[in-house]
Amino acid sequence: MRTLKLTKETIQNILTDLLKRSPNNYTQYESSVNEIIANVRSNGDQAVFDYTQKFDGATVTADNIEVTEDEIAEAYELVDQKLLEVIRKAKENIRVYHEKQKQYSWFDSSIPGTMLGQKVTPIAKAGVYVPGGKAVYPSSVLMNIMPAKVAGVEEIIMTTPCNKAGKVNPSTLVAAKEAGADRVFKVGGAQAIAALAFGTESIPKVDKIVGPGNIYVALAKKAVFGHVSIDSIAGPSEILVLADETANPRFVAADLLSQAEHDELASAILITTSEKLAEEVSKEVDGFCEVLSRKAIIEKSLENYGYILIAPDLDTAIETANEIASEHMEIVTANPFEVMTKIKNAGAIFLGEYSSEPLGDYFAGPNHVLPTNGTAKFFSPLSVDDFIKKSSIISYSRDALHAVYKDIAQFADCEQLTAHANSIRVRFEDEDK
Repeated sequence: MRTLKLTKETIQNILTDLLKRSPNNYTQYESSVNEIIANVRSNGDQAVFDYTQKFDGATVTADNIEVTEDEIAEAYELVDQKLLEVIRKAKENIRVYHEKQKQYSWFDSSIPGTMLGQKVTPIAKAGVYVPGGKAVYPSSVLMNIMPAKVAGVEEIIMTTPCNKAGKVNPSTLVAAKEAGADRVFKVGGAQAIAALAFGTESIPKVDKIVGPGNIYVALAKKAVFGHVSIDSIAGPSEILVLADETANPRFVAADLLSQAEHDELASAILITTSEKLAEEVSKEVDGFCEVLSRKAIIEKSLENYGYILIAPDLDTAIETANEIASEHMEIVTANPFEVMTKIKNAGAIFLGEYSSEPLGDYFAGPNHVLPTNGTAKFFSPLSVDDFIKKSSIISYSRDALHAVYKDIAQFADCEQLTAHANSIRVRFEDEDK
């Protein structure tokens, strides 16, 4: 990995480099995505069938596009029982964590004659997109469905690509069943996002779409936003390890590579105050690369977006970490909890040398759908909040309104909205004569 002294110029160059990975910079694909969306919106099922044949080599029809209970039962027979046990343990951890996020309606009547409040309601239908193809992500199935279930979403519709034989990966199906997906459809790519956003003869329209995907999926979600809500437009994965001389270099190297193996655009950054640690981590990275199965992807990822940054002191390291605002941040210092209090921008924060990033990806409970490309400065992880909506409640008695109606009318007059003022004054026009 390239090793650099941390300076203002260094960090600015790195930030510019990292932002090149944002889906917003891949506008050359937008015309293709928009064409797919328009076709699905106009032609419904037939467009979905045609694209599935074209891109996935599978023949789907109205009769087989939806996964059946028999197919789910078959998936349970094919999945290793030990994996099923792990899925169930992870699901329970995710459920318990997200239960703590639940919000409830509230009402307040502290002012006589008034009642103000907030009504919390789950969205009616959520669409969950799960990638297929070469990669299989049952963990993403759990992370996207469980918050919706905890929130009380009435119907959860999942879409995921099938193989050429029209089959969905068994572990994906089992995870969907365990998490509580109501219906699963065999469709992927931008066409799946369009189907969820606008509905087809077979696939219901939803209110919100969540879930990761490739650049076509990301751009499709961006294009349909406004017709439906979305979670975010996710970019490539990233990890930042903040470490001092107390860190174990072998652990740090392994954790950096855990994200670098995702794809060639993934980012892995170490910021450390120790030159000795920087040298040792670089050697460990080289050693791991020789034995890991995804060597080619890892090496390309590190070549593109891998950095070891040596900071003059811990405060500068923390300041830089906040500026990068990484999706995953590990703090491996003498006092990680103290450092954590100074971190303002990160998707998920892992404290101490035994809190490795994959713990969050698979098992601990917090969501692994996280803000990327610096958006942790203003976005949060996927949560129960993403599957609820809030309505304001306002109730005034005549006496309560009478006490303030002239103030309201004056405000409306100031904005020259005379109908607003009239709506208030008309209730007391007998008094004003």
